[in-house]
Parts: sequence; structure tokens; C-alpha cells
Amino acid sequence: MVTFGIEEEFMLMDPATAAPSARAAEVIGALTPGDGDSFTSTAEFLACQVESTTPICTEPEEALASLLDFRGRLAAAAAAAGLAAAPTGAAPLVAAGPALVSGTARYQQMSTIAGGVGDEQYVNGTHVHVAVPSRGEGVQVLNRLRPWLATLGAISTNSPYWQGRDSRFASWRIIHYRRWSVQGFPPHFSDAADYDARIARLTATDVVLDPGHVGWIARLSDNFPTVEVRVADAQLEARDAVLLALMIRGLVTTLLAEGDTDLEGSTDLLADPEILDAGLWQAARFGLRGNLLDHGAGGGHLGRAAANQVGALLEYIRPALEESGDYPYVRTGMAHVLAAGTGAQRQREAVRRGGFAGLGPLFAQSLTAQ
Repeated sequence: MVTFGIEEEFMLMDPATAAPSARAAEVIGALTPGDGDSFTSTAEFLACQVESTTPICTEPEEALASLLDFRGRLAAAAAAAGLAAAPTGAAPLVAAGPALVSGTARYQQMSTIAGGVGDEQYVNGTHVHVAVPSRGEGVQVLNRLRPWLATLGAISTNSPYWQGRDSRFASWRIIHYRRWSVQGFPPHFSDAADYDARIARLTATDVVLDPGHVGWIARLSDNFPTVEVRVADAQLEARDAVLLALMIRGLVTTLLAEGDTDLEGSTDLLADPEILDAGLWQAARFGLRGNLLDHGAGGGHLGRAAANQVGALLEYIRPALEESGDYPYVRTGMAHVLAAGTGAQRQREAVRRGGFAGLGPLFAQSLTAQ
């Protein structure tokens, strides 16, 4: 079975002010895993961020157990330090002045390159890795993933608030990331050599530090034999992160089974870059409460109801999900998202009921929700 892994990013916050707290190193020190632990924890770009990584997983239960293990221990370690951990795609409130960047040499170099963009990088994502047999097949998967990425982004929206106000976007994180030097959709590649040559040209500039600094919403991992999908916000609940991972695995598995199909004349797979980009902006703006890019209509148009587009994606990957045994989890999980709302919708409901103070209990409950 095709394996996968999940990376999650979290924000540490001061409960008294709800502002990010630059004490991640202290909390990470309390999270150092032992031999039997099912996760790794590391610093992220900002000194207020913590990242977790699952082991290589085959079954959803493995991934869910790893995420819940980390989230529970993160909540406890943060509380012991007088802090709270927030599973949100963006910090709702931030203090004045530039953010404090983690002390690693690489992140310091990235901060120098990014300037004011890095000063406001209070955003967290969920990154899903899915194994591919070769870089060549990985490139073909990237090419064919592109029309579906906006749909995955819409499902995962969880960052409506920014600097103390409603951004009116379901995912402000997606919008914020558009300011980095290389972002958005990967281009269409002819083969693995083309992919590697483009990465080499980018890293030869003075605005891209290394391949990991290339921020496409889907790319080949430089460290693992995987396709890495990076479009999703950090998720409120662990089960939603696993849902995304299983959907992405099902999509990658489906695309691998289709093989290196000749794309000549296939307008939906060779959609105009500006249409793909507009579709991602649309997904960030409305989440599942608007229209989405229609994958299969003459290169894509932006007028398909979100629920219908999600249904089309599930129907497309259903054979792969049934073969892996993931279909019941995905069906139930997607029904939960459609009924309870995306993270963005649930954050807005919490604020409607209790103001910004209502986000703290929502984050705390969601962090350890089973």
C-alpha cells in the first residue's frame, strides 16, 4: 500500500493576551520523544511555532494515534509553561513589531531574504507526504494534481482572522503565502530533469535559499521519495488532518494508476496558469461556502458549487479509497466537515458566540479532540 506522512504546525500563545509567544524552544525541549514515541517535534520558522511529524504510515489509525499523541503532549507542555497551543492556520492576534525568527542558521538566512514578509509569518500549515515510486512518476503526479489543489485548499481552510479582525477570507494563510519569492501552483514539467533544472535555476538566484525554500503548494520532497502537498492550513482536529492525508493519498494513487498519459489537448490538465491561480484565490476567499474551480470543464471554470466539486473529487478517487480501505473514514470525515464546517467556519462561530475570547476554548478542545 502507498505510504504517507503528515507534518503539522502549531502556534504557541500567551493565554492572557492571545498573542503568539516566542518560547517554542522551551516547549520543544519538554517534548523530546523517547524511543517508543510516535512523532518527532522541531522548531519552525518563527520562535512561536512548533512542528510535529508522524512516522511513515500505512493505516489511518497509525497517523491519528501519532497526531493525538503529539497534540496531547504539546497541550500539556504548553500549559506547564503557562502557554496555550493553537491549531490554527493563522494567529488571530499579533503583537506590534516584527516576529522573532527561530535561531537556526537556515531560518535566519531565510529571514534576511524575506524581509518584511518574514516579519509577519504567523501562519501554520499541514503538509502531507505521499510516496511515489520515482521522481519521474512524481513529476507526472504533480502535473495532474494541479486542477484538484484548490479543492483540497477549500476543504482545509482554517485561518479567517488576522491582526484582530475578520479577513473575510476562509484561509488568510494562503493569501499571505502569495508574497513569498516562489509560491502558488507548480508549473507543468516535461519530466524529472525539467523539474530539477528549474529548481537549480531558482536556487541559483539570491531570493531562494535552497529547494526547501521553494514554496509551491505541491512539490517533490528533497529529503524523501514523496510528493508533498502543502496547500492546507493547520487543522483544528487531528481527524481532519488524517482526512486530508487519506484524500491526498487516494488522489496520488489514482494518478499513479493512470500513468504517464499524454496531456496534449487535455485542457483540464493543462489549464491556464491564471485560471488555476484564480481558483486558489477563490478557495481561500470562500472555502466551502462558494464556488470552486471545476476540474473537468474545458480547462476549468470557477462556477461549480463547492459541495459538488468535493463530490466529484470523492467520486474520482473512490476506487483507490475502497482498495486501501480508506473510504469509510473519508466518507464519514467529509460528512463531518460539511456538517460542522471547516475550521474557518467553526472559528467564526466561536467568535460570534464569545468574541475573540471564544477562540481559546475552541483551540483547546480541538487540540485533543478524538
